[in-house]
Amino acid sequence: MPPLEMRVLVGPTDESSFENTGGRQIFEGLVPAICYESVLDIGSGCGRLARQLMLQNPRPQRYLGFDPHRGMVQWCQQHLTLAAPSFEFVHQDIDCPFNPGSDKPQILPFPTATPATLMIATSVYTHLFADQTVFYLTETRRLLAPGGRAVTTWFLFDKRYFPFMQESQNELFINRFDPWNAVIYDRAWLLATIAACSLRLVRVVPPAVRGHQWMLVLARDDDDQPPVSLPDQDDAPFGLARAGSIASPEKVTAP
Repeated sequence: MPPLEMRVLVGPTDESSFENTGGRQIFEGLVPAICYESVLDIGSGCGRLARQLMLQNPRPQRYLGFDPHRGMVQWCQQHLTLAAPSFEFVHQDIDCPFNPGSDKPQILPFPTATPATLMIATSVYTHLFADQTVFYLTETRRLLAPGGRAVTTWFLFDKRYFPFMQESQNELFINRFDPWNAVIYDRAWLLATIAACSLRLVRVVPPAVRGHQWMLVLARDDDDQPPVSLPDQDDAPFGLARAGSIASPEKVTAP
């Protein structure tokens, strides 16, 4: 189990959020079972989802996780890879709050050339700026295998309620000192960007708490599954969903 100081940084701290006692598919009902064959975990942190996948039956044949937090990557290499050699972890040396450096790039290609059948980006795009998001969605399309799925989460708003925003302004921020703290995207801009990156939206899981993360499952634009629409309204009940206070959205079973 990762140490508490690392669990705090990725959100959920309860040990149950790192477990998979029944060995179930961690995105049960959201993606076809075949998609678990080869996993690319974007922002793998201290291995919360990797640990659940290791306990899943069947276990993915191949897993690659990468993250800018060098310490968490090293912890995963020393503990999780030791238990499951097919689970690899790589440090992505980009400039961000977890890995600051003005000499570092803010974007880098995904550290593999091998297509993945399942790509995971939970609580990743909620901390990226628009230009980074476009780049990484393009990377997602480049490495997503035919028939594969990308599980992503987002904070969303409707720009129509902000008539003063310029055409080029499609993000809201909550922290003047650390704009990466949470990035909220205009729904229409995101849908247009997904399409422009040759991807399509095939599943949607609304937030459990109003205003929290939407889970959007993406496929290639040439996938057999037809696209779905993003609901216009967030009808979830009001409540608090601060870091570490509730289970992550990916624990929600699809309707």
